[in-house]
Amino acid sequence: MKRVRVVVALAGALTLTPIPATAATPAFTLSGGVSAPIHSLADAVRETVYVDSGLDLDGDGTRDRVTADIIRPSTTGRVPVIMEASPYYQSTGRGNESEVKTYDSAGVPVKFPLFYDNYFVPRGYAVVLVDFLGTNRSRGCVDVGGQSEITSATAVIDWLNGRRTGYSTLTGTTTKSAAWSTGAVGMIGKSWDGSVANGAAATGIDGLRTIVPIAGISSWYDWFRSDGVALTGFGTPTSLGSRFENSNARSRCGAVRTAMTNGAPSNGDYTAMWQARDFVRNASRVKASVFAIHGQNDLNVKTLQYGQFWDALPASVPKKLWFSQTAHVDPFDFRRAEWVSTLHRWFDRWLLDVPNGIENEAQVSAERAPDQWADDQTWPPAGTVSTVLRPSSSGLGTAVGTGTAAFTDNGSATPSSWLSGSNTGRVIYSTAPLTSELRVAGTSSFTVGVSSSTSTAHLTAYLVDFGPARVRTGEGIRTLSTESCWGESRAGDDACYRNTEATAGNVDAQVIARGWADLANYASLSAPRTITPGAKYRMTFRLSTTDHVIPAGHRLGLLIGGTDSSATTRPSQLPRLTVDLADTSVRIPLRGSVPSASNDQLTATSVSAGTKTALG
Repeated sequence: MKRVRVVVALAGALTLTPIPATAATPAFTLSGGVSAPIHSLADAVRETVYVDSGLDLDGDGTRDRVTADIIRPSTTGRVPVIMEASPYYQSTGRGNESEVKTYDSAGVPVKFPLFYDNYFVPRGYAVVLVDFLGTNRSRGCVDVGGQSEITSATAVIDWLNGRRTGYSTLTGTTTKSAAWSTGAVGMIGKSWDGSVANGAAATGIDGLRTIVPIAGISSWYDWFRSDGVALTGFGTPTSLGSRFENSNARSRCGAVRTAMTNGAPSNGDYTAMWQARDFVRNASRVKASVFAIHGQNDLNVKTLQYGQFWDALPASVPKKLWFSQTAHVDPFDFRRAEWVSTLHRWFDRWLLDVPNGIENEAQVSAERAPDQWADDQTWPPAGTVSTVLRPSSSGLGTAVGTGTAAFTDNGSATPSSWLSGSNTGRVIYSTAPLTSELRVAGTSSFTVGVSSSTSTAHLTAYLVDFGPARVRTGEGIRTLSTESCWGESRAGDDACYRNTEATAGNVDAQVIARGWADLANYASLSAPRTITPGAKYRMTFRLSTTDHVIPAGHRLGLLIGGTDSSATTRPSQLPRLTVDLADTSVRIPLRGSVPSASNDQLTATSVSAGTKTALG
């Protein structure tokens, strides 16, 4: 495939010619209010440090060393660090083109995946790429969100601030300092890499100035499970970690794997192991600013992950948020020029202390239609009110319902089959057509009074926008043959990446929030109860976070079902479920007025329901 390269300039900065660094060259220079490319990437220092983690999880009698590959400007000035910690550098790779690290015959790093080094090193930043303990060139064990993983990041931050010892080799005794570092660190990363950024920030570590989690996990329980029910396609922490172990970890980390297996029971219970991997509970310790990015249709790392972390952050933390209509996609691949420009100013503000005022600009930017964005000064936006709506024989409204509604779980339903009308194993309630737009912005919860004909039952709830719309489809992007270049290329490390465009289609219904639960966990996520057939139980569970505008003329709907085969495991016995309408409601953060209920029949021929992909 022939590639056409397009070189893109931002804020005039790329029109400056990089010059070789000398002793007189400052660490950074501003041009047009942003840091300018004054250092030569070809002359950059490339090296590796092996940092003492303080752990010996692989049990070899020697403390595990975490490996960090570094590229930094050749300058006598001290520079800040953009850091990404990942298990992927020698496996699935990073970015839309699956880039991996490469090394020369002496083991010196050559290729640094993604554009961060090409763009930011000439502007006076170091880029540090950290191998999780137990992966690539690090020692130790992979523990999927646990102590080993978070220490992989915090140990390197400590070394960059002179608080921990680093070495020039994996096993030797020659030490290595970070005298070139200002100690200011910004962590960035997508998916698992974004998760460790959240986890490191939740330790409150000094020196971590900002994090940029892209589709980052904030609670590993909520990646593998959902309010007591196991999610399909996600396996176990043990199976996930084993995919990325290096040979040392495979041979020496059996005890760590066993602990993960025992701590993640298949029945979906919340255990002490999950609690140790829940960064939301320690979000009050976060001191770093936060710039979160998430796809509204991401069914891999679901939107609840950013919603609950955002809500738990201290009010003093500066924060910014982007929502896209994509699934599990990096903003470099759905809003490239705006992303690089915004990220540049964000890092300048928090790592170079440039007073550019970005923290005072619109807090949220949300994609309303393919490539159409709208901003709000705060999020949730002003005027958002937590509103309780109830299903009744008249539809969905504020009035308390009476009577019951029943359906049989067939164990094979999907969002499309439920909404198309071809599957009766659910009930749907909706408002009347909206007289003005209604915005759902935040995290909803669903409460249901329900009885089961069997001793096992799984539940699903959706919020649905019924009405025609043009939306991104699938993952939300298509990769093109042309390229654009972002920064400076050098031998072995190209700054050019293939462009993308939105994939779009027309639908007449969109699932805008969803949640799943096991009725056996109605009283506790950590201790399931026995379900007596015919007895009524009351359970409240969470729906995913969203920011969605429902236009006038559309309807807001609530779907209640059993097993969602696209997302959850099925119970051992499929039940008939009877919903007590008087004891059922949904609490939704809304801005706008809700019309009266409607009992009109609702069906959809085309549905936007989100996409689930592999974690990376």
